Amino acid sequence: MSVEPEAVLRAAAGQLTRKPTSSMDEIARAAGISRATLHRQFAGRDVLVRSLEDLGLRQLSEALDAARLDEGDPVEALRRVLAEAEPLAGFLAFLITENQLFEPGGMNEGWQRIDARIDALFRRGQEQGVFRLDLTSAWLTDALYALVTASAWAVQEGRIAARDSRRMTAELLLGGALRRTE
Repeated sequence: MSVEPEAVLRAAAGQLTRKPTSSMDEIARAAGISRATLHRQFAGRDVLVRSLEDLGLRQLSEALDAARLDEGDPVEALRRVLAEAEPLAGFLAFLITENQLFEPGGMNEGWQRIDARIDALFRRGQEQGVFRLDLTSAWLTDALYALVTASAWAVQEGRIAARDSRRMTAELLLGGALRRTE
């Protein structure tokens, strides 16, 4: 029986989104394969996590494409980003947490490409007078990640309803990021 690596990765992503501390045995069970088969495809947790990171970055890049970051009002573009990224929030929270475990300088270049796209959205909003100038676009990008991650954890732990997470994330981020006229 041939096992498709992409299907294994998607099952692993689902398992690790629900339980980030899952063992390789639990991941294999979630994928419907043996631990030996999992190890043949991914020789250890680090290799699996790096492969999951590639999957997550592809999915996030597709979400940013669908959000049309360069089109229209920056606030509406940011809301589209949150809408498109929402289904990935738990998986991204896992990946962001796992990335903190790797050595400095070991970050996947895909994150830099994602950062640059989101940063450009915030810069565009600043240039148009929509977003505050005293907050750097890099900081706003990091704040976006932090809020999406916190929202995913809050949903997983039952502290907020999934249907409210996008709105709550947008309102908190925009409440701090929007430029105020005095």
